[in-house]
Amino acid sequence: MAIISSKKQPQEPNGQPKQRRESAKAPSNENILQPEAAVDEGKQEESIRPQRFADYIGQKDLKDVLDIAIKAAKSRGEVLDHLLLYGPPGLGKTTMAMILASEMGVNYKITSAPALERPRDIAGLLVNLKPGDILFVDEIHRLSRMTEEILYPAMEDYRLDITIGKGSSTRIRSVPLAKFTLVGATTRVGALTSPLRDRFGLVQKLRFYEVDELSKIVLRSAQFLQTPVTEDGATEIARRSRGTPRIANRLLKRVRDYAEVKLSGEITESVASEALQLFQVDPCGLDWTDRRMLSVIIEQFNGGPVGLETIAAATGEDTQTIEEVYEPYLMQIGYLSRTPRGRVATKAAYKHLGFKPPNEQLSLL
Repeated sequence: MAIISSKKQPQEPNGQPKQRRESAKAPSNENILQPEAAVDEGKQEESIRPQRFADYIGQKDLKDVLDIAIKAAKSRGEVLDHLLLYGPPGLGKTTMAMILASEMGVNYKITSAPALERPRDIAGLLVNLKPGDILFVDEIHRLSRMTEEILYPAMEDYRLDITIGKGSSTRIRSVPLAKFTLVGATTRVGALTSPLRDRFGLVQKLRFYEVDELSKIVLRSAQFLQTPVTEDGATEIARRSRGTPRIANRLLKRVRDYAEVKLSGEITESVASEALQLFQVDPCGLDWTDRRMLSVIIEQFNGGPVGLETIAAATGEDTQTIEEVYEPYLMQIGYLSRTPRGRVATKAAYKHLGFKPPNEQLSLL
């Protein structure tokens, strides 16, 4: 038989049990993440992105083209023409769309093509746009066919065609839309259908960054992260960033962690080199998987040629990851070559990994 105690807990004047209030108290040093600190950190991360063309480093030709387009649109009192940005990931396509909205003095909305599965998804976005707004669609080559069909009249005539009813009572109603600018971003411009690609008034490519440009980006990001870094340290990080600002900022944060924990906190050339060596990023920007793939081709297959599926089986990576993630950069720096017979490691790859290139390597290339 259960015995229920009728003894009441001691209470405070506000009626709450004393024990509960005491347990709610915690020492200040245990609250590692305060809500205010988390908000400040989020604002700090957002500030890394430049807000104006004057702060945007690199892509000079693209900035000149867009600057002319913005000034022309403003002088005529029109919206900016639809823009398609393509290039490898991490080069600043999303940042460019945000800068366009800032320069035009309008609002922007950001979404991705996989999120627009149903027609009502894109319809809801289009209807809520205000005059001049910028709609940024990332990975636009992954739009469904039905969603793409809805965009055609929206981009050309600024109207939304809605089908009402079924069967013989079906009718189409056109809803006028505010004039807006669609900014599409893609890493595979060839995957876009011709009707969609031709509706963009501006089609621009983002190129990889030079080391001096990435060094300036690292120095700028370090200021917002309140991390002391020397010019040589920034250059060391930039040299290993594969020409991509996103990778440069990522490596900067990892080097910052290493410098704060292991050393005094300032990032110099030697500190950056030690940290990146710990994270297995070599002076050419190759990580462990890159070197592993090249080593497999050289040691197990005598430098190639070797098929993609064979490399995937030997390294434990899937073919799509090798083809889309690792191969482009290795081919860009001249360490890997594609031939009709398969992949071949170049002489530069042999020298970088410390192998002696065979004499017959020239005949294979």
